[in-house]
Order: sequence, then C-alpha cells, then structure tokens
Amino acid sequence: KYIDICSNSGLPNLSTCCALHRDLALANPTKMRSRLVALLASSQSHLVSGFISPALKGRVTISSSSSTSLKSSSMKELAEKVLANPKFPPEWPFSPADFERTDESDDSIFYDQPRLVYHIDDYAVRALTQYYSHHLKDGDDVLDICSSWVSHYPEEFKGGNVVGLGMNEYELSQNKQLSSYVVKDLNRDPIFPFQDESFDKVTCVVSVDYLNQPLEIFREISRVLRPGGECIISMSNRCFPTKAFRIWLQTNDLEHIFIVGSFFHYAGGFDPPSCEDISPNPGRSDPLFIVKAAKKGGD
Repeated sequence: KYIDICSNSGLPNLSTCCALHRDLALANPTKMRSRLVALLASSQSHLVSGFISPALKGRVTISSSSSTSLKSSSMKELAEKVLANPKFPPEWPFSPADFERTDESDDSIFYDQPRLVYHIDDYAVRALTQYYSHHLKDGDDVLDICSSWVSHYPEEFKGGNVVGLGMNEYELSQNKQLSSYVVKDLNRDPIFPFQDESFDKVTCVVSVDYLNQPLEIFREISRVLRPGGECIISMSNRCFPTKAFRIWLQTNDLEHIFIVGSFFHYAGGFDPPSCEDISPNPGRSDPLFIVKAAKKGGD
C-alpha cells in the first residue's frame, strides 16, 4: 500500500513519504511504523482543516459542514458530505495545466498491451458489483466508458444494448457483458460515436483520472443519456501515475470527490451530483467511492 499512500493520497508531507520509502527499503519496521503514524497524523490535520490541498487552495471552497473532525466522523461520513452542499465557483476553476500528464506520449502506445487484470482489489470489485446489482435494471441500455475486459456488472444482469468504449480491442473483445464495443481514444477526440439519448446508464470504473478533457466528456455523457438516466463514476486511490492528470495526483480522496462532482456541475444538464462511499473494509482494502448524477428531465 506504500505506493498508493505516496503517489495518490495527496497528503502534504512529502518528506515523510520519502522517509517511509527509505525505511521500507531498509526493512526497518519500527521506523516504518513511526513514520506511518506521523503520515496519518499529518493527513488527519489536513482533513480537519478543510481538506484543501495546495493545488485547490484559492480556487474552490468546500462546505464547512464537510470539514468535521475525524474524531466524530468516519471517512464515510466525510466523503458523503463533500457534495452535500458544495460551493462551486461561478466559472470553471481549472487550467489546462491541471490536466497535463507526466507521460504525454500517444495513449494508444501505453494501452497497446492488453492488461487482463483487476485495477482494484477483490474486495473492492465485489463491492462495486454489489452496488451495480441495486442500480442497474434488466433491460437498461448501458455505455461503459474507459471499458476493458470486465465491466464488473452482476453476472445475472440482463442488459439491453450494453456498449463498451475503450482503448484496447483485445481487452474489449474478452468482455462477455458487452453487446458491442468501440475502440476510441477519448483524449484525442472526446466526442462519443452515439446518437443523443441512447443510454439509460453510463459507467466508468476507476478511470476518470485519465481523461484530460473531462468537461467535454461529461457534456457527451449528458448528451447520450436519456432524461433521468444516470452516470455512475467509481473511483479508488490506485492509478497509473504517469497517465493520471496532474491535479488528481496533487489532491486527496475527498478532493477527488469534489473534482468529479464539479465535472457534472460545469458540464450542465445534470441534477446535483452525490457521493456514496462503498469502501468494503476501510483501512484494510482499497477504498471505493461512487460519484453519480442523473440527467435532468427524468420523472
């Protein structure tokens, strides 16, 4: 879990992270524990102060109701309060630099090699599948963006037109839950090759942090959803750091919720977004957050 802590949590004490790395390399468990305690204490102070990382300070205000002390609120309570009363700025607060990546080479090169693996642990996979079992209805037409060899839908789900849109043709061809698939690089061209109001649900599993034109993508999600249709974005703290956009790597889990909620907000066409923390074993397995919103116009 060291890599997740150091590269993805957005914690402010980089020197502690580096020292933790050194102590791990030297196999010094006593020092490692003390460093980890210091790191967690740093993160706790960071969250209590309003969980605003330097990358977001001065650009956004998160509701003060969200910055409750961790002593009286669990991570789940904090996560689910982030979008309860968000203070989104009047205009899009992000710059093009926020969506730059360490590796700006052609994404088709990076994704050329099939990866038939899960990108979250088994506990998180089961939690996501269980969540889908309550939110996908038989007959739903579903678009799975950033799709792969598995969409994590329940085995018993009997969808209508279930389409995968992803980068690797072999991976998509192995996904038995898809009716069809499209190979497309959304970072090169964010326009979906589908008609307006074609789908009841759009899903995206632990991949929103790779989309470097999120405003355009979320507008496309709104376009292809039917009124009342829902977009379900699942997120954890794992990623390919060279391909994740910059501001994601500079912020923490709670800020990730706010950032993705803002994508819905600024894209327009959605009801207010919300968050559910469905982490199966907090602190012992991968965290898992759902940020979702319905297209306006539903019953």
